Parts: sequence; structure tokens; C-alpha cells
Amino acid sequence: MKAKVGNLRWFIVLLISVLLVLWGCDSKENNEMTNEFRQFLKEYEAKVIPLAKAYNLAYFNATISGKAKDYQKSADLEIQLTKIYTNRDDFAKLKKWKASGAITDPLLKRQLDLLYNAYLEHQIDEKKLEAMIKLQTEIERKFSTFRAEVNGKKLTDNEIEEILKTSTDSRELKAAWEASKEVGALVAPEVLRLVKMRNEAARELGFKNFHEMRLVVNEQDPEKIKLLFDELDDLTRSAFEKLKREEIDPALAKRYGIKPSQLMPWHYQNRFFQEAPKIYKVDLDQYYQNQDLVKLTRDFYDGIGLPIDDLIKHSDLYEKEGKYQHAYCTDIDREGDVRVVANVKPNMYWMNTLLHEFGHAVYDKFHDPKLPWTLREPAHIFTTEAIAMLFGRFAANPAWLKDMGLINPVEEERIAPDCFRIQRLEQLVFSRWAQVMYRFEKSMYENPDQDLNALWWELKEKYQLLKKPAGRNAPDWASKIHIATVPAYYHNYLMGELLASQLFYHISKDILHAQDLKEVSFVNRPEVGKYLIEYVFKPGKRYPWNEMIRRATGEYLTPSYFAKQFVGE
Repeated sequence: MKAKVGNLRWFIVLLISVLLVLWGCDSKENNEMTNEFRQFLKEYEAKVIPLAKAYNLAYFNATISGKAKDYQKSADLEIQLTKIYTNRDDFAKLKKWKASGAITDPLLKRQLDLLYNAYLEHQIDEKKLEAMIKLQTEIERKFSTFRAEVNGKKLTDNEIEEILKTSTDSRELKAAWEASKEVGALVAPEVLRLVKMRNEAARELGFKNFHEMRLVVNEQDPEKIKLLFDELDDLTRSAFEKLKREEIDPALAKRYGIKPSQLMPWHYQNRFFQEAPKIYKVDLDQYYQNQDLVKLTRDFYDGIGLPIDDLIKHSDLYEKEGKYQHAYCTDIDREGDVRVVANVKPNMYWMNTLLHEFGHAVYDKFHDPKLPWTLREPAHIFTTEAIAMLFGRFAANPAWLKDMGLINPVEEERIAPDCFRIQRLEQLVFSRWAQVMYRFEKSMYENPDQDLNALWWELKEKYQLLKKPAGRNAPDWASKIHIATVPAYYHNYLMGELLASQLFYHISKDILHAQDLKEVSFVNRPEVGKYLIEYVFKPGKRYPWNEMIRRATGEYLTPSYFAKQFVGE
């Protein structure tokens, strides 16, 4: 019996010794891989940081000048930057480290996951990649320099939008709308060629198409996104149909002196019907006509503890010949040089846009500088959209107008009901438009050889309840710049709206302890900025997007607050 016990003890000691040796080998190998990855990061940052800064500056300069040589410089730098991610040897290393599970430090592992995805989508032939970048840049240049021509006069996008919003002459509206679509015919062949090039590249990497690839590498499950959009369709369909039937169409028909059945796409006061038409009594533009919108933006952000004077100083905010006609925000160096490009006019649209773009800007400005460079970005592209939307909504909020000194309490009370209706209409109109964009792009990349002109109008008829003009067969889909230059992105805007509502409720209830949400404006409440810096901005990309949302609000992303705020269910 003693011999058996002694043998058992000997076996246990031997087993423990073997396990310790194996553990020591694994530990040593893990440490070696971790050190290898740390060295990789140093070399990666040494290459990418200066090049990324140079590219961001070049793109900024190109969009404010419109010059071909500036766009060419931007494209050349983008190609150089992109080629870093095409390195097959580097990707093989990342793939090995990821498969091994050896990288366990949370910040290192997060960087590994992000870099793996970044390299994955670029593992295609460099010549093909270069050709795609050059083609996209040329398309963008054509958009930037295009001017719609109506009755022999060339008009900017702002001028086209002004006609669509203010004219009551159906012939003038039709002419302006059709002229704005001419850019589609100008770029459609190139956009379609770019779509097929993107698909070919995605298939080479093992994906069904480019749309699927873009979602996956951006940490989104394509099937879950589809289910979310189906849920949102169900959520908004009845409310939108009712609003369009009972309020939008009767109001617009009366405005133009026609029957509701005669309404056409050019009657909806926007090139794409992506914004709510003005059908209610209150005219929000009047409150901004004689205001300095940039100063209002500065004062608001200062008041919530997010100063932007340095950001405004380096931005380009007013119209000029050849300049990019839309608006965007760019983080030049992830060290505080954040800039906004806009074309400000004194109206509600541009008030919303400034609040929106500087929402992006403060997100970028207030990342934790101690984070590694790779993690000094928003948790996801849609989380920065959420912040931008959270603030942009205030442009139509009567409590915000009052607290910013633009109206008095009596006027606030007078316009409050219509302001709520306006915001509800805006959200429902936009949600239906986003359905068109998401489903069009998804279908286009699944089958780019289908009749895209017909698909575009089928979706607009289904989700926006718009009539296709009789006999029209033009590439109107290509007149939307995002399809060419920001592909497979638009669904993030609607996800941003969901998160904006979720954040608004959390801040109002748990940070400001507000009793009446209709009176919440954030004006001069620095605790708002303090909360956002701590729970949304500083974490950057440290956590996957849904984990950041859970930590910030106590829940994962949910459409329930959007429904509560705008659908009433």
C-alpha cells in the first residue's frame, strides 16, 4: 500500500513538473509574442502617424480650394497611407498573433483586433487599390465642382435647396430638382465601375461583397444590422404613413395649389426628401436670420464645458468658389488639431449643421491623450454621429432657443407644440430616407448589374411614399455623394439617432435630474461636458462600441428611447 501511495505521489510531482515546464514554455512564448507585437506597434506608428497627418491636411486643403492639383496631392497621400495596410507580411504577423491568443493585455489586444480588421480589408493588389482611390477622388472632385444649371444660370447646392424650400412654382421646382440630378448622369458610369472594383476586392478576401465586408471589419454583424433596420421599419412605418397622408401631403398640396395626388418629388422641399418639409406654422429660420451662428455654437459648447475656440480658429466655415459644398469634421493629428468645413448661412439648417459638426469635433478633441494612437478615435463611426445628432437637434428645440437668448418664454410656449411636431417629422422622414440608402447600397453591392435606376425608385416609393416621375429613367441614385465617397456608411446615421435619444434620456434623467424633458437644453450645464468626456470621449476606441454604450448609459444600444421620443410607442 505504501508503495502505491509513493508511486502516486511521484506521479503527481512529475505531472506538476511537466505542467510547470509547459506553462513556462507557453508563458515565455506569449511574452515573446507580446514583445514582438509591441515592437510592431512602434514601427507601425512611426510610419502611419506622420503620413495620416499629411493626408488629413491635404484633404482639408483640397476641399476648401477645389483645385485638381490639391485633390491629386490628397489622393497620392491616401494611396501611400493605404499601402501600409496592404503589407502581406505584416498582416500574416497580425493573423498569427490574433490566432495564438497570446496577446492578453486589454489595450494591446484591442489594438491587435482593430489593426487586424484594418489590414484585412486592404489585402488586395496594390494596383487595384490605387486605381480605386484615384477613381473615388476623381468622382469627389466632380461633385465638388459641379454646379446645377437652371435657365442658363449655374447654382450651388445651397441655391438649389433655397429654390426647393421657397418657390411655389411647380415648373421652377421641377427644373431645379432635375438640374440637381444631372450630377448623377455625370458620375454614374464611374460610380458603378468603382462599385464593381470594390466587390472584386471584397470577394478576393473571402466576403460575398463589399457591403458585407465593410460592416464586418467595422465590428458590425450584417444580419443583426438587417434585423435592426427591419425593426425600425416596423417601428416607423405606420406613424410615417399617417403623417404623410394626414399632414405632409395636404399641407404641400395647399401650398402649391394642386391635389395631393399630383405631388411629385420636387414638391417636398429637398433634393432627396431626407429632411422634413416646412408644413407647420413656426418658421425656425427667422430666429437665425440676424444671428452669428458661429458665435452661438461657440457659446453653447463653452457653456457645457467643451470649449471650441481653438477648433473654430483652424476651421473653414463659409462659402467660396470651388469649395466642397457640404460639411464635415476632420481630426488632423489625434492630438487636438480638429477642423470643421462648412458653408454657413443664417438659417436653421446651418445652425443644426454647426452644432452637429462641432459635436464630432469635441468628441475628437477630448479623447484621452494617454491612449495609444490607434485607440484615439470614437468607439465607432456611428457613436460620433450620435454625439453630433444629440447636439444638432437643439437647433429646433424651443427650450434651447430660449436659453440661448434667441426667444423669450412667451415665444417658447407659443412655438413649443409645432417645434415638437417638427422634430418628430424630421426624425420620421429621415428614418425612412435612411431605409432607402441602406437597402439600396446593400442590394447594389449584392447585384450591381441589376436595373439600379428602377431599384432606386422602387425603394423611394416603398419607404418614402414618393411617386416616380412618369417615364423617368436616370441614375438619380448616383446624385447622392455618399454612395460614391462614403460607401456602406449611411446606416450608421440612423443608428446614431438611436444612440442620441438613448444618451439624451440618460443625461436628462441621471445627470441633470430633469423632471420635464421638454425643458432640457443643456445650456450652461458643464456637468454635461464632464459626463461626456469621462464616459464617451476619453474611452475612445478602448472598448467595442456596444460595451462603451453599456458603460455610459447602463444599457446596450436600444431603439426604445428613439421610439419613446419620436414615435410615441
